Amino acid sequence: MPNTVHSRHDKNANTHNAPTIRAYLGGSFDPVHNGHLQMAMTVYQRLLPIAQQQHRDLHVSLLPNARSPFKQKSTDPNHRLTMLKLATVNTPIQIDELELWQAPPVYTIDSVRSLRQRYPNDHLIFIIGMDSALSLDQWKEGLRLTDYVNLWIFNRNGVSDSDKSLITQDVNALRAELPKQLQHLVIDSPTDLMMPASQMLTDNAFLKNVHQGHIYIDPHPVAAISSTQIRQQLESTKAPVNIISSAERQMTSTPSINDIMRHNESNPFAKWLNPAVYQYIIAHQLYSAAQFR
Repeated sequence: MPNTVHSRHDKNANTHNAPTIRAYLGGSFDPVHNGHLQMAMTVYQRLLPIAQQQHRDLHVSLLPNARSPFKQKSTDPNHRLTMLKLATVNTPIQIDELELWQAPPVYTIDSVRSLRQRYPNDHLIFIIGMDSALSLDQWKEGLRLTDYVNLWIFNRNGVSDSDKSLITQDVNALRAELPKQLQHLVIDSPTDLMMPASQMLTDNAFLKNVHQGHIYIDPHPVAAISSTQIRQQLESTKAPVNIISSAERQMTSTPSINDIMRHNESNPFAKWLNPAVYQYIIAHQLYSAAQFR
């Protein structure tokens, strides 16, 4: 399935009898890295058998923002969108531009409300890291996200990109770290995120409306990679000597980016970035990439 860029209105929304499963990973994606893709693909792979068994459509999308309310600036949205397209080629992961072209700041609570209005009958899931989940009380109406969507939480704290990232975490310990207002919403299985609204209301006296979400904490943490870390590394590290001269010479004479990344095992970008994204960063001199000239 090719990656797809959604418009503000999905003409095919709610055309099937069974509610569609829609999962979203938001962020600046400045730049998009393999940690983002790992989270999105993990959710897709876990939800696909559920969707197939229940005869539902499944969409897992990256939701790039215009600019995070916690940041002073970000890379031009056209660059970030292009990098997202390059990173998701030949994957089932889609891109939703709901936030991208809005004037910042754009708040997550407003986006999930818009998604709920757009897809009133679908099962909506918002994907976040545990580090973000722990600070939801500092977001604009962050504790109300579950009024509109389910949350799927990954633990990224203190996890390297080595084999330690495969160690299963204690979900009960992670749940205890969440804001108290959210702890009762934690469920044991992604399947429970698809529970019919009427059953949710019957089973949990705390639920306030038919869209009240549940929270699934994924016990398998993902690699602790951050876009900030990558930008800092790009700003401080010179590119391989094979990348030379000007943009024109770069496009015509530079060896294959795959060769560069394969032969330079100490290059952290080989682990962090899709090769096409890395090449795009260099070609367009992003993140102080004048060093690459």
